[in-house]
Amino acid sequence: MARELVLGVDAGHTVTKAVLFDAGGRAVARSSCTLPLKTPRPRWIERDMDDVWRTAHQAIAACLAEAGPEAGRAVAAVGLAGHGDGLYAVDERGRPVRAAIVAMDTRAEPLLAEWRGTPVWSRALELSGTVPFAGSPAALLAWLARHEPAVLQRARWLLSCKDWLRLKLTGSVATDPTDASASFTDMRHGGYSPELLDLYGLGALTGMLPHVLACGAVSGTVTREAAALTGLTVGTPVAVGAHDVDAAALGLGGTTPGELCLIAGSFSINQVISESPVVDPRWQVRHFVRPGQWMIMSTSPASVVNLEWFLQVMGPPAEHRDGIHEAIGREVEACLDGPSEVLFHPFVYGSPHPRPTSGTFLGLRGWHGRGHLLRALMEGVVLNHRWHVDALCSKLPVTGAAARLTGGAARSEVWSQMFADALRRPVVVTDVEESAARGAALLAATAVGLLDDVTDRRAAARVLRRHEPHAGRAAVLDEAYRVYQEALEVLGPVWARLAAPGATE
Repeated sequence: MARELVLGVDAGHTVTKAVLFDAGGRAVARSSCTLPLKTPRPRWIERDMDDVWRTAHQAIAACLAEAGPEAGRAVAAVGLAGHGDGLYAVDERGRPVRAAIVAMDTRAEPLLAEWRGTPVWSRALELSGTVPFAGSPAALLAWLARHEPAVLQRARWLLSCKDWLRLKLTGSVATDPTDASASFTDMRHGGYSPELLDLYGLGALTGMLPHVLACGAVSGTVTREAAALTGLTVGTPVAVGAHDVDAAALGLGGTTPGELCLIAGSFSINQVISESPVVDPRWQVRHFVRPGQWMIMSTSPASVVNLEWFLQVMGPPAEHRDGIHEAIGREVEACLDGPSEVLFHPFVYGSPHPRPTSGTFLGLRGWHGRGHLLRALMEGVVLNHRWHVDALCSKLPVTGAAARLTGGAARSEVWSQMFADALRRPVVVTDVEESAARGAALLAATAVGLLDDVTDRRAAARVLRRHEPHAGRAAVLDEAYRVYQEALEVLGPVWARLAAPGATE
């Protein structure tokens, strides 16, 4: 059988997706498995690493089964993408030494408070293009060195999510420039920086960082054990892959420098590819999949994850047989006329702001119902994205082209329109439903020669919808944004007092 298919795997914070594509990037089968996050203590957000692998191999097996009994033999290569930051630590035998810590974890906040205003902060920004946040490898490893030193003594490799999955698929340890630049690589020259590691007091861990290979390189082949679990063929090449943010840009076709891409998923991710590094504490500068280019992204754990929280607490719509996003859209459309009477700060799991914040509804009255709360939640998520986009546009040559939107919010026409209105720029949604998985698959296709490169015209994405900003709704959201920002300032001391009793190191 000809090997003309590629498999893209995207391991997010809660859902792992496996999508089978033809060489042109058209999806032919897909599956996903969900793994809820665990919060064993306040501020701790973790995942069992064996469960992460289980959801991945189950998703792959289900995807191949959907495609047919011979699908595994038709896969030419596998590509991987995964959530960035966090920490997946393994010992010499490749076994986890503790639960994985994900990027939404905030246990290291007290360490950040110690570092702010010191040379650690300014020098880290200068060298790496980013200041640490609570879920970054730098902060988490420093926290472990202080509170769980035995974990680091047992550890042999310090991995990211996708690199853990590659280890399970192939037995090989590696990473790529996009994930490697989360905390410890030189922004301008690449490669791990001994000065950065020493800056965080982590110089002794240098030998635990995985080797860095090109995103489109083959880093190993599927083992017999992994083949038995997944249905893939023993010896199938596995590409190195990329951080899901970069993979999503590839999958969407958003690879032109200066073009704005928005990922509204667990995180609010707002990104621009640049041909030179531009440093600002409001964003992260990381190496892109192509040498000589940088991914500049302004992010926070404050996007569609708020809707997931809301539905978990309040329950789904009574009738959603035609899809959850369609049902929620109808609830919101019924309450969309007039000004924004209810305001929501989407900080249930964190925010882009250094001061304490939390998820907050303001303006509630007795006549407001579930639809008003959902409208406020959607608008709050969009306004947080606007904060990030305004930051990027203040210093970067962002083009006037339509922004590309993907993630959970892109599945809702109502929510997609809110982005166009709040940003006062067109927003396009492509026919790519799983952009990060598709980007990973394109890297795999390039690795084995099915495509010339990841921008091969044969794999171009098609625009599905285009949303133009509506003047009336844009004015409403302009006013909502002013109130949003004013409340952000006023509520600072209140949020700080609420956070104090639960503060923990």
